[in-house]
Amino acid sequence: MIEQKPKRILVIGSINMDLVLTLDRAPEAGETVLGESYAYIPGGKGANQAVAAARLNGEVFFCGRVGSDSNGKILLENLADNKVNTSYITVDDSSQTGLAVIPVDSEGQNRIMVFPGSNYLVSREDVDRAMQKSYDAIMLQLEIPLDIVYYAFEKAKAKGIPVVLDAAPAVEVDLSRLKGLYILSPNEYEASKLTGIKADSVENALKAAEILRDSSSADYVIIKMGDKGALLYDKGHYDMIPSYPVKAVDTTSAGDSFTAAVTVKALEHGNIAEAVRYANAVGAICVSRRGAQPSLPTEEEVRKFLKGESI
Repeated sequence: MIEQKPKRILVIGSINMDLVLTLDRAPEAGETVLGESYAYIPGGKGANQAVAAARLNGEVFFCGRVGSDSNGKILLENLADNKVNTSYITVDDSSQTGLAVIPVDSEGQNRIMVFPGSNYLVSREDVDRAMQKSYDAIMLQLEIPLDIVYYAFEKAKAKGIPVVLDAAPAVEVDLSRLKGLYILSPNEYEASKLTGIKADSVENALKAAEILRDSSSADYVIIKMGDKGALLYDKGHYDMIPSYPVKAVDTTSAGDSFTAAVTVKALEHGNIAEAVRYANAVGAICVSRRGAQPSLPTEEEVRKFLKGESI
């Protein structure tokens, strides 16, 4: 059997240091709650997706910015250690590296507060430099300025490069400026913010997916629905693909890992439904571990998981 050449993916997005707070529950307004532990962990939606794709056999390049501080240095080294090409990451002396503060409760649910820092200084020139190369796909999220998201999409579309948008976090985005996406993938909350429909059931998620497809002309809309699975919408047809039952301890990078997995596998074999099933397994492994990037599985770990073997 001939080994398949890794697909070349450019991720344009955010790099953060995550300050993860483990506590029994989040405090109410004016209340003090004692936590169990805290840790500094590499994160950022863009960086999470880059590391996830690299661990799943993608050849990954990253375009973004970090500050010239200790966090920036640590994050650059971490990406390189995970075989992500960092040639198109700018070290910016004028800003701090992005920071996310993430309380995680005993049920594994999180709340995320993001301080963008240098992520909001990603420029058109950064995108131009990175896109001198050719890629099999480009992955975008919404933790960098929207005008850069639109600009990167337009450049990719002009070059005939498929674009995957993970519509996170939930911000107001003009999907009419992203006509022709390959994959548009929000979670339930993000889908509801984009459409006004609470996508908490298959019926409602389908209505939301139809609106998102009409707005973006995306080839595929995939709504991530947590332990309910994922709804795949494809030009009037839909499939509700179930999740894998696991005990969730931290959902921080589950959506990032899912979208990265769908992208890599869809590029490899073109079967979007199988790619979603695979991505559900990746997300299940991810939520069963703590931390954003430390929780991201390798291709070998996913293979074992799908066979029912311990990992």
